[in-house]
Amino acid sequence: MSSLINTQIKPFSATAYHNGEFVPVTSDDVKGKWSVVFFYPADFTFVCPTELGDLADHYAQLKDMGVEVYAVSTDTHFTHKAWHDASDTIKKINYPMVGDPTGAISRNFEVMIEEEGLALRGTFVINPEGEIKVCEVHDLGIGRSAKELVRKVQAAQYVASHDGEVCPASWQPGEETLAPSLDLVGKI
Repeated sequence: MSSLINTQIKPFSATAYHNGEFVPVTSDDVKGKWSVVFFYPADFTFVCPTELGDLADHYAQLKDMGVEVYAVSTDTHFTHKAWHDASDTIKKINYPMVGDPTGAISRNFEVMIEEEGLALRGTFVINPEGEIKVCEVHDLGIGRSAKELVRKVQAAQYVASHDGEVCPASWQPGEETLAPSLDLVGKI
């Protein structure tokens, strides 16, 4: 299996439900800023609303960091609207909910489950140049943490703006980073 890390996102065009409207979303919209593309299997399910609600609770913080979030499932944008209208948890969402009924975007990010027509739980952090910097894929029964996603975005942004520095495990903003060098070999 090849890695998508440091690869350019592939072109796509879709329709999203966002702030009460159907809007076009393309791969060009993802570029030019930090972005999170957040795949989930399907609307009107069980783990998905817990993840999307958790992400909605952290959305303002991500926006303050200059990050846009795009939730993607193989449902249509019409289904996204119906779910938004029907669920108190999903009503909290202010980020675009992208419809991928053909599975093209899910295939681009290598999260499509062909025999089921659903996407795995995939999270991708993309830099302003359109390169994938974080790729996390879960099985359908394992929910993700938006708090940990925020930390990963913070680390990716820090590394991008501090040449030669890296963030150790569980790093939080304001904590020490590392500058890899011969002097550190065997001392950590």
